[in-house]
Amino acid sequence: MSRIGKMPIAIPAGVTVDIAENNKVTVKGPKGTLERVLPSEMVIKLEGAEVTVSRPNELKKMKSLHGLTRTLLANMVTGVTDGYQKNLEINGVGYRAAKAGKELTLTIGYSHPVVMTDPEGIESVLDGQNKITIKGIDKEKVGQYAAEIRAKRPPEPYKGKGIKYADEVIRRKVGKTGKK
Repeated sequence: MSRIGKMPIAIPAGVTVDIAENNKVTVKGPKGTLERVLPSEMVIKLEGAEVTVSRPNELKKMKSLHGLTRTLLANMVTGVTDGYQKNLEINGVGYRAAKAGKELTLTIGYSHPVVMTDPEGIESVLDGQNKITIKGIDKEKVGQYAAEIRAKRPPEPYKGKGIKYADEVIRRKVGKTGKK
């Protein structure tokens, strides 16, 4: 049995979960509403204040979908109650970020500023000029937007310049040495 898949998902007060046909799940909470179509083979049951996920048989595909379905549901419940956030840091001389409305402007060593628009349901907040916080209720979208920002100038190993996650460790390399 899947150790993650068999755990029930506790539904906190103020959160409603609706399960329609074809496992279309809608989770409403204080921060917003999330909707997702989960694998239709899985059996999702709402029992009181918790949701359980079970699989129809022991095929390898069903085993792999079991834990995934439960985790996706748990992430939706966490998203509408607490939300998700990713922290990014910009390192480098003259590297900075500016925010105007929904537009995030990055000055990261190119000949032009890089302008990025916040996707629907995602908010980027600046803390100073070199710290960016991405906030939202959908874990997947928050992670994807943070990865897109980081991809504009990934950190390099010699000086550590670039955009990195706040908890990321950059493996540094020793530069060139002169001739003797």
